[in-house]
Amino acid sequence: MPEEKVGTVIKFFSKISVAAIRLEGSLAAGDKIHIQGHTTDFTQEIDSMQIENQNVTNAGPGADIGVKVQDRVREHDTVYKVTD
Repeated sequence: MPEEKVGTVIKFFSKISVAAIRLEGSLAAGDKIHIQGHTTDFTQEIDSMQIENQNVTNAGPGADIGVKVQDRVREHDTVYKVTD
């Protein structure tokens, strides 16, 4: 599966299972992402994302977004967009 790096995890909120991601590329709802780090490695689809508590359908480079994740992530984990 080809992938391109689109961002980095900057914070993880464990109670609500949300990752804060600083984007270097663009992402949209429905995209499939792969999060990889020292102990993290999973792929999931983005159901929804938020910028400053407002729902958005897409975001570009420089944005800090919140995405609900299915597993624990850590700061500095790398976020890849899966491109088929």
